[in-house]
Amino acid sequence: MPLGDGTWHQLARAYVRVQLITQGAVLLAVLAVAVIVQTWTGFVWHWIPAGVVLSVTLVGLLITPRQARSFGYQLRRDDLVFRRGILWQRVVAVPYGRMQLVDITHGPLDRGFGIAQLKLVTAAAASGVTIPGLTQEAVEQLRDTLVAVAETRRTGL
Repeated sequence: MPLGDGTWHQLARAYVRVQLITQGAVLLAVLAVAVIVQTWTGFVWHWIPAGVVLSVTLVGLLITPRQARSFGYQLRRDDLVFRRGILWQRVVAVPYGRMQLVDITHGPLDRGFGIAQLKLVTAAAASGVTIPGLTQEAVEQLRDTLVAVAETRRTGL
C-alpha cells in the first residue's frame, strides 16, 4: 500500500454478507421469541416492542449495502484519512505520529468469511478509528504499512 497515491480503499464485499447474516439472525430471533411469548402467555402487548426492533432491523438490512459503500480509507503522506456515513458523514484524519496501537480483531463469522477489522488507538479517544470489513490480506498489509511508517518517523507505535 503506497503512501500518498490518492486511492480510496473500500471494504470487502464479504462485510455486507456478514452484516446481513447477523441482522437476519437478530430478526429471526426476535420474531421467534415474540411468537413463543404469544403462544405461551396469550398476550399480544409484546408485539409493540418486538415490532419496533423488527422495524429497525429491517431498515438496517435495507441500508447495509449502501452503508458499506460509504466506508473508505486513504493513506496519505502524513496521515490516514477514514470516512464513513450516509446522512451523518464523518471524515477523520489520524496522523501517523499520534497512533499508539494497531489492533486487528475478527470474530467467528468474520473468520469464516476471511475478513477482519483494524482499530487505530490514539491518545485522544475521539480520534481513534475502526475500519471494519477488510480482507485478511489487506488488514495485515495495512498494519505492516502503518508500523513501518511509524518506525521510520520514530513516532507513535
